[in-house]
Amino acid sequence: MTNSTDNLLLLLLLFFSGSSAELDDGGELQTLLTIKRHWGSPAAFSSWEVRSSNSFGYCDWVGVACTDGQVTSLSFQSFQIANPIPASICSLKNLKYLDLSYNNLTGDFPTVLYNCSALQFLDLSNNELTGSLPSSIDKLSLGMQHLNLSSNYFIGDVPSAIARFLKLKSLVLDTNSFNGSYPGASIGGLVELEILTLASNPFMPGPIPNEFSKLTKLTYLWLSWMNLTGDIPDALSALKELILLDLSENKMQGKIPKWIWKLQKLEMLYLFASNFSGEVGPDISTLNMQELDLSMNKLTGSIPEDIANLKNLRLLYLYYNNLTGSIPKGVSMLPNLTDIRLFNNKLSGPLPAELGKHSELGNFEVSNNNLSGELPDTLCFNKKLYDLVVFNNSFSGVIEIGNNMFSGALPSAAIALKNFMADNNQFSGALPDDMSRFANLTELDLAGNRLSGLIPPSMQSLTKLTSLNLSSNQISGEIPAVLGLMDLNILDLSNNKLTGHIPQEFNDLHVNFLNLSSNQLTGEIPAALQKLAYDDSFLDNPSLCCQSESGMHIRTCPWSQSMSHDHLALSIIAILVVLPCITLSSVAITGWLLLLRRKKGPQDVTSWKMTQFRTLDFTEHDIVSNISECNVIGKGGSGKVYRIHHAGDVKTGRHGGGCTPRTVAVKRIGNTGKLDTNLDKEFESEVRTLGDLRHSNIVDLLCCISSQETKLLVYEHMENGSLDQWLHRYKRAGKSGPLDWPTRVAIAIDVARGLSYMHLDFVQPVIHRDVKCSNILLDRKFRAKILGLLESLPSPSESASAVCGTFGYIAPKYVYRSKVSVKVDVYSFGVVLLELATSRGPQDGGTESGSCLAKWASKRYINGGPVADLVDGEIQDPSYLDDMVAMFELGVVCTSEEPASRPLMSDVLHRLLQFDHRGTHSDDVVAKGVFDIDDSSDCIV
Repeated sequence: MTNSTDNLLLLLLLFFSGSSAELDDGGELQTLLTIKRHWGSPAAFSSWEVRSSNSFGYCDWVGVACTDGQVTSLSFQSFQIANPIPASICSLKNLKYLDLSYNNLTGDFPTVLYNCSALQFLDLSNNELTGSLPSSIDKLSLGMQHLNLSSNYFIGDVPSAIARFLKLKSLVLDTNSFNGSYPGASIGGLVELEILTLASNPFMPGPIPNEFSKLTKLTYLWLSWMNLTGDIPDALSALKELILLDLSENKMQGKIPKWIWKLQKLEMLYLFASNFSGEVGPDISTLNMQELDLSMNKLTGSIPEDIANLKNLRLLYLYYNNLTGSIPKGVSMLPNLTDIRLFNNKLSGPLPAELGKHSELGNFEVSNNNLSGELPDTLCFNKKLYDLVVFNNSFSGVIEIGNNMFSGALPSAAIALKNFMADNNQFSGALPDDMSRFANLTELDLAGNRLSGLIPPSMQSLTKLTSLNLSSNQISGEIPAVLGLMDLNILDLSNNKLTGHIPQEFNDLHVNFLNLSSNQLTGEIPAALQKLAYDDSFLDNPSLCCQSESGMHIRTCPWSQSMSHDHLALSIIAILVVLPCITLSSVAITGWLLLLRRKKGPQDVTSWKMTQFRTLDFTEHDIVSNISECNVIGKGGSGKVYRIHHAGDVKTGRHGGGCTPRTVAVKRIGNTGKLDTNLDKEFESEVRTLGDLRHSNIVDLLCCISSQETKLLVYEHMENGSLDQWLHRYKRAGKSGPLDWPTRVAIAIDVARGLSYMHLDFVQPVIHRDVKCSNILLDRKFRAKILGLLESLPSPSESASAVCGTFGYIAPKYVYRSKVSVKVDVYSFGVVLLELATSRGPQDGGTESGSCLAKWASKRYINGGPVADLVDGEIQDPSYLDDMVAMFELGVVCTSEEPASRPLMSDVLHRLLQFDHRGTHSDDVVAKGVFDIDDSSDCIV
């Protein structure tokens, strides 16, 4: 209804009203309509309509509540209000409750609210308010009981005038940018307080004020990440009503006081990452405890037996400490315990019997300890286990996890797992005939065991499986045809005793990595696999063969040779005709080259040296002679990148003329004059490392070509360019639309696999140091591979080379440290995850976050609010929203400022695989956009 109509009805109401009460009522109606107009009539106010039949009808309007016909409450949460708060709001003289949280309010603290004399509840949280809080803030109603200013951008000090609100029950100031001080003594005088939050503010360092001990009614004390120093004062033992105590992520020291373990009402205790030392407990009587997080401290001693008395405990985090001894037996009996994380300690002995039987255990992480014995067969008793991480222990028995000494058959504990990594153990026996009970698996790695028998056809029931590695076992029989019908990314059956033909169904297999080498397979390789991309996939199978035109290093099938005899006579005639022409041309070319050499000196074609890392069918001349400015496709800090089409070496006869020219990418380092020392070191670093790295998610370095002045790195060419082009510049590049969510998930998984291989599976750990969207390249089917600066990780006594990376992707503390770790890559990859989830760029975090996406994401995540606002609205779909938010959250975890708080890439990979409900993205996507690629070629280099 229009504003003029509203005003007309209002006048009619006032004209026909006969009592003063109704006149007052009309005044409130006018005030509400004025407020609506001032805020631009957002859509949330669309239901506000004036009805002449009921002058008090506004009391039923959305967000409005009345008492005895007078407006006492306005609750406009998430109404998308952007304009300032109008002074007219305080014309509602009985207004006690005002909630404007989760809007778009900007500017300074709204002092217009000083005139709301009855106000008791004020919530301005989750807006974009800035500046310092005014020293006159006590001009607000002194009857204020609840004041929430959290999740804004206030700076400076918290004014001491806050002390005048003696009736305050909750003071919520967390998650701002306060960089001054807060009045500890003044806050300590607010003895009615039940909730106090000052967390997530960069206050001036200082200890917890002793005056807080006067707040004996406190139930909720949140003081994390606010530069607290010193010990936990014993005076706080007076806070007997505490339900939550959070002092995490500070700069404190000393021991955890014994009185904390005697707080009878305490349910949540968070003291992680705060430099505490000493023992846990040992006398624990906080029987209401539900969540206990003491991780990332310097705690010693053993886990107290009394912890088994906490029957309500559902979360136990003690990781990254120096705890010793065994895990108390009673832990397995706790009925509500679902998440146990004890990794990176010095725990020893066996795991408690019946662990997982008496609670719905979902996450169990005890890696990097000295634990031994068998893993209980009850771990998955309630079929809720989704993550089991136990590597780097001395476990044995019937449940197998990677690089231990387990034996027996595939364990039942894997039924609910999505990723089961059990390579290099002592598994024996055959795979179960019925694999359907492992239907949740997305990745199964049983390489390097003692498995025998056949591959069961029921493997097809693993519809979520994307990676299957059964290599280096004693598996026999034929390869089931059903494997060719599965949506696998990785299939490795090498080093077994497989026999028979490769099923023709493998023509439909679309894998990033395939290895059937070192078996006893026979017959012709399926036609779709007769490509150079699979040249190393069938080695050491003497009875396998392929067509002569394939160019593979596999023997030619006899029937292929007989077919070529028909062309022999024509070939001889062609040679007799063409040979004289070739001879004359050769003389002319030789003369030209000699003349060129005299003019150019030592830098002619013959002065280039090629070092091969893969089997090639082109020469250095094929590359060097095709480098020109018209082939430039990119520029980096050390040189240009060219796209080169080459025809290969026809004289080798490997392609039989049946293949169109292939394409490679050439990175040129140095342009004129002798290379300087830094560039030379960069070249040697890339060549040394990249030449040895072989993984389906790392861009393949084919060879290097060097002269005195210039060095060339020749890579496989990625037809679809970089992720940056598809994620941030697709409109400018003329592409059809943004990447859909399943494709983004698949890209994230591909990159995580590549980084996990560098960090964990290579001969020595390798760090990338410049993970970013422009260094993530996509092939014609949108499979992702990593390209960029690589450097072997230094030993603990060595320092890394100069800091490198790209602004927005660099971990905050990397610049100040002389030594780096793989956690630098985890941070950068976390930024990539945030980009995939939000479509924002790495520097698209707004001025309040210093243009840093990672800081913006962390702040928004901590603030809470509508989850849909966090992720890319252009591709939002209700079926994907939860996974999009989960990827956003994973990006926030990976970009934690403290390296120790970031997960390993292997853990990140396992988490990402949980988002991949389709197994892989569609293989039917065709390259389009910036590159003019000849897709007619079946040859892949």
